Amino acid sequence: MVLRVLESWWAPRRVVRGLSGMPDRVLLVVLMLAMLITLIGQAPGLARAAQLDPTVPLDARIAGAAMGTIFMMPLLAYGVAGLTGLLSRLTPWRLDPRHARLALFWALLAASPATLLAGMVAGLIGPSAALTLTRTVAGLGFFIIWGAGIAALARRT
Repeated sequence: MVLRVLESWWAPRRVVRGLSGMPDRVLLVVLMLAMLITLIGQAPGLARAAQLDPTVPLDARIAGAAMGTIFMMPLLAYGVAGLTGLLSRLTPWRLDPRHARLALFWALLAASPATLLAGMVAGLIGPSAALTLTRTVAGLGFFIIWGAGIAALARRT
């Protein structure tokens, strides 16, 4: 799994195409793993913020991040995947709903190493050009991998 995540950065179409037979229960595991890694990546920045502004303690910051990341983001991800599948009907390339979920969830997991790096930079350096750069790389990586996954799984009608 780790090798496929790393391979997604240079050959995302091939990786996502190879995962196309993944059942829905495994897709849920992929999504929750991506959310867990994202939550872990937020911890250094939250600790730095709690140290600089002690009016909101670290445990409250972690609880808020956990609520948003573990409980709300999966609902949003399912909604975005469903919307992507519906919008694909307006184009000549049809995307099966399960494939829409696979492309999005895998992109979230594949971008998680960059998210961890951005979290470390947020915790160690704080707001800076380095943080902007790492967050930009994570965001671009996510969108490129997601787009490549959609392109690999969409079928022309």
